[in-house]
Amino acid sequence: MRQLFQYLRNWVIFGLLCLVLSWSLPVQAASRISPKLEEQVLQILREHPDVIIDSVQVYQQQQQEQVNQIRQAFLQDLKTNPQAVIGDSPTTSATQSKAVVVEFSDFQCPYCAKAHDTLKQLLAKHPGEITLVYKHLPLIPIHNEAMPAAKAAWAATQQGKFWEYHDALFTNQKQLGEALYLDIAKKLNLDLEKFNSDRLLADAAISKDIQIAQKLAIAGTPFFIMNSKTFSGGIELSEIENKLAEAS
Repeated sequence: MRQLFQYLRNWVIFGLLCLVLSWSLPVQAASRISPKLEEQVLQILREHPDVIIDSVQVYQQQQQEQVNQIRQAFLQDLKTNPQAVIGDSPTTSATQSKAVVVEFSDFQCPYCAKAHDTLKQLLAKHPGEITLVYKHLPLIPIHNEAMPAAKAAWAATQQGKFWEYHDALFTNQKQLGEALYLDIAKKLNLDLEKFNSDRLLADAAISKDIQIAQKLAIAGTPFFIMNSKTFSGGIELSEIENKLAEAS
C-alpha cells in the first residue's frame, strides 16, 4: 500500500510539473521562459529530485520495452516471412538457406570494413548456407562520405552490380569520394549516365533502411540480425559460426 501511495505521489508531482510547463508553451513561443516560471520549476526540482529520477527511469524502461517488442516482431517476421524483411535490399542468394543474416552497415565505418572481411570468409566457408541481406545505415553525423557512398552503391544495384561495387568501396575505404565512385562504376562497365541519374533517386530507398534501424534502436554499425539473434561490432569468424550453429 505504501509503495502504491509513493507511486501515485510521484506521478501527481510529475504531472503538476508537466502542467506548469505546458502552461508556459504559448509564452515560450513568443519569448523566453519567464524568471518566475523558471524559479517555480527549479523549486520543484530541488524539493523532489527523486520524482524526476523515478520518472526518467520509468520512461526509459517503457522505451526499452517498446524497443524489445519491435525487435521481437522483426525477428518473428524474419523467421516466418523473410522476404517481407528483405524487401528490395541486395542479397547474396535468392535460394532457401539455413540462415538469413541482415546486416546494417556504413561504407565509411572501419568496423564495417572489418566485418566485410569476416563475412566474405564466412560465405566462402559455408556456400549455400547463408543469405546475407544488406541494409544501408550511413552514420551521417560522423561520416561525411557515408551517404554519397550508399547512394553510389544503390545506383550500382540498379544495374545488378551491388556486391561488386560494395566490395570495391570497402577495399578502397580510405579513398571514398566522387573520383572513386566514378572510377569503380567505369571499372564495372556501368552505364554512367544511368548511374549518375540513379544516384539522385537513391534517398527514398536508403531512408527506408534508416527508418527500420531507428525503429529497432540500432545505435551503431555494423549491426547484425540472424534468425532470433542480434549482435554488433567487429565480430570474429568463430563467433558468427557459433551463432550459425545455434541457428541450426
